Amino acid sequence: MSQQPVLLPYADPAFVADPFPLYRRLREDGPVRRAIIAGGLDAWLVTRYEDGLAALSDPRLSSDVRDASDPRLIEQLPEFERESMMSSMLRSDPPDHTRLRRLVSKAFTARRVAELRSRIQEITDRLLDAVVPAGRAELVADFALPLPVTVISELLGVPVDDRYDFQRWTDAMLVRGEKMPDPVVVNEAWHQMRAYVTKHIDSKRARPGDDLLSALINAHDQEQRLNHDELIAMAFLLLVAGYITTVNLIAGGIAALLTHPDQLTLLRDHPELLPDAIEEFLRYDGPVSPGIARFAREDVEIAGVTVPRGATVLIASAIADRDPARFPEPDRLDITRRDSGHLAFGHGIHYCLGAPLARLEGQIAVGTVLRRLPDLALAVPPTEVTWRPGGLRGPARLPVTFTPGGPGRTTQAVPQSPRSP
Repeated sequence: MSQQPVLLPYADPAFVADPFPLYRRLREDGPVRRAIIAGGLDAWLVTRYEDGLAALSDPRLSSDVRDASDPRLIEQLPEFERESMMSSMLRSDPPDHTRLRRLVSKAFTARRVAELRSRIQEITDRLLDAVVPAGRAELVADFALPLPVTVISELLGVPVDDRYDFQRWTDAMLVRGEKMPDPVVVNEAWHQMRAYVTKHIDSKRARPGDDLLSALINAHDQEQRLNHDELIAMAFLLLVAGYITTVNLIAGGIAALLTHPDQLTLLRDHPELLPDAIEEFLRYDGPVSPGIARFAREDVEIAGVTVPRGATVLIASAIADRDPARFPEPDRLDITRRDSGHLAFGHGIHYCLGAPLARLEGQIAVGTVLRRLPDLALAVPPTEVTWRPGGLRGPARLPVTFTPGGPGRTTQAVPQSPRSP
């Protein structure tokens, strides 16, 4: 295997739009491959499915960025991530991670997610009501983006009057367009959001409601509870992990269907395939690319390659999920594919706690769009669809056309599957 690092060209619009030809070459070149990733950082890519699956459960690979030898990793994190790093479940390891996940799981239950079904459908229909008469829409700004942020706002009990500011701060902190956010703007938004969340937590302590934040405040295990910094970190984890990734799942899934008309027709004719379609969207072109970062606590051998202590290891789920050794015809979108077993939500103790909510939002959003927007089509050639740069992958804009005044709201249920909450 060549040890000359390969550059992932995030500044190249062609790569951002379609990274998979390069990903394929990297996987064919070897199971572990050095690469220069965003910010000029050196990482070791794990490119094949079985190796990635094993690496995600390897205790020698830490989630804590402080185990990395390159100080630029911490320096390049946005201020809000640096400040919350010590308290974040996403960036912690056992025993801290075990305690945090156990406490959060007591509040963020499958039952709580399932109870959101009718409300997510209401929000979805309200957003589509606004675009149905026009016969055209920009599905990211008009639909895929406001849906998850509204759901997260309601989950956290953010009052309606505060949601404009809440979304404005969130948008400033996350990659939602074609360019990376301005660090100064990000930090200003973080301080405003932190001040708001602190005040909001104090309000919920005094007057608990029937919302996730109140449940997180009250969650306890024997004498243990989430402290103030952990509550703030969890609120931001919900925003980062539950907001922009769900935007990408919804918009990316619809984009995949619009560029694969046979699959679009199949799903329209057989809406019972919707749960499997969501899993295929996650496998085929998931919302995180190239993958999930870990940091070597010690020298680690992966697929016969020794990765040195302190190295950044990127378990490249976007590459591994197209591994032909695991998925037949991996570069083909196939919504009838069963037993996907993709790595888009991770694996092991860090498997995404919000996966049931993301799946539910994706099923309701995509299913309702297909039902309510007849003759849905891209308003631009596929090559003109712009994609977000960086490690969170999804369309930045998705202009579409459709026949105005399509079917109205119905009480049609979203198909269920064993993966659904």
